[in-house]
Amino acid sequence: MDTSRSRSRSVLGTLAALLLLALTAVAGPTATAVRQPPPAADPAAVRDWNAIATDTISTNLGPTRPSGQAVVWHGFVSAAVYNAVVGIQGRYAPYKWRARGPSTASPEAAAVTAAHHVLVAYFPASRAPLDAAYADSLAKIPDGTAKTQGVAFGARAADHLTALREGDGRFATVEFTMPPAPGVWRPTPPAHLPFIDTWLGKLRPMVLTSPAQFRPGPPPALPSARYAQDVNEVKTMGARTGSPRTPQQTETALFFGGSLVVQLQSAYRDYTARHDLDIADTARLIAAANASATDAVVTAWNTKLHYGFWRPITAIQLADTDGNPATDPDPQWQPLLITPPHPDYISGHATVAGAVTRTLTGILGTAHLDLNVSSEATGTTRHYDDGVRFNEDMINARVWAGIHFRTADVTGCHAGNRIGAWTLTHSFQPLHPARPHATPPGRPTCPHGTAR
Repeated sequence: MDTSRSRSRSVLGTLAALLLLALTAVAGPTATAVRQPPPAADPAAVRDWNAIATDTISTNLGPTRPSGQAVVWHGFVSAAVYNAVVGIQGRYAPYKWRARGPSTASPEAAAVTAAHHVLVAYFPASRAPLDAAYADSLAKIPDGTAKTQGVAFGARAADHLTALREGDGRFATVEFTMPPAPGVWRPTPPAHLPFIDTWLGKLRPMVLTSPAQFRPGPPPALPSARYAQDVNEVKTMGARTGSPRTPQQTETALFFGGSLVVQLQSAYRDYTARHDLDIADTARLIAAANASATDAVVTAWNTKLHYGFWRPITAIQLADTDGNPATDPDPQWQPLLITPPHPDYISGHATVAGAVTRTLTGILGTAHLDLNVSSEATGTTRHYDDGVRFNEDMINARVWAGIHFRTADVTGCHAGNRIGAWTLTHSFQPLHPARPHATPPGRPTCPHGTAR
């Protein structure tokens, strides 16, 4: 009897020891892996696909399309990339999404997948080069569970964004119905093209509550002194020939005469690389800037549709019809740059610039933006320490180019500032802010008393 009991205890002890050993073998390494922080994710994945998005959008729309449409696609792509990254890392609130990915997933794999899938969804004609770029990006990421999880979550982020934007008014038929009259826009030379991409003025915004939320009041009345001042300034400073512009002023007009969206994306990539921003902060900066820029385009086009104010070339050539004794007609007058095919008020360039610079001051927590902005039009690069100087140059450039009245630029900048502040107040916030009021809505970046 005692011998039998002794043998039973011995067997049970052996089994217990073996079970403990097995549990230790299983739990030990797992416990160690949980304690180890995940490897740092490479923010170059976000920058690379921002550049790919820029090339894809430019290829499909045409690099010189005189519309704000390109900004919209950047807004969509960068929002999906942002959700893919922060949904894994958890530092910032996702954009209109509640999903969370595995903390062990690769943010790089998620980012490149989100960008690729959104671009293919909107630009299927570019699938072949996008697929090739996607394969190259994935090849840089080690195979394993983290990569697989990242790809899966990035696909979810892309699907969510495209579903979110369904029925948003893209490409809807929107007619500009104002009949020609003094002060009313009409097609301008040399091509006399119709109002381009009118649907932008009715597009559902990304962050704002409606396209008209920050629509400003009307442009100056034709008989007013302010209107005459605007007309006479652009007539003198924006003329193709015979203008007293200095070489520096002409270079400024040309510098901002190309694609603003290309200039801005390049500046974002340069800034985030030089300042060594991590992948979440890189994705956040680009997404917040592009979302506010998208809503700036919507606001500008909504305002253009609503007021339909004529361009300088029309106003100057037909000044004898405006009822203002302080303006004189010049039927042969031509602007330095070709006038884009949409109304003057408000300036899309100035509205986008105002929105982006206000957003960046909030994201970065400083008025000193340290932006390097390049221009394909002039082949030069300018450094901007702050948003005020950037917007001052932008406002002057559109006047000196002869394509906008100053009021359209200044009013656009202020509307953009309001959009940028709203964007940061309502989106792209830290989940656990160090300050009680989260990210402040940035600092005003529109110049006071912009030089005429």
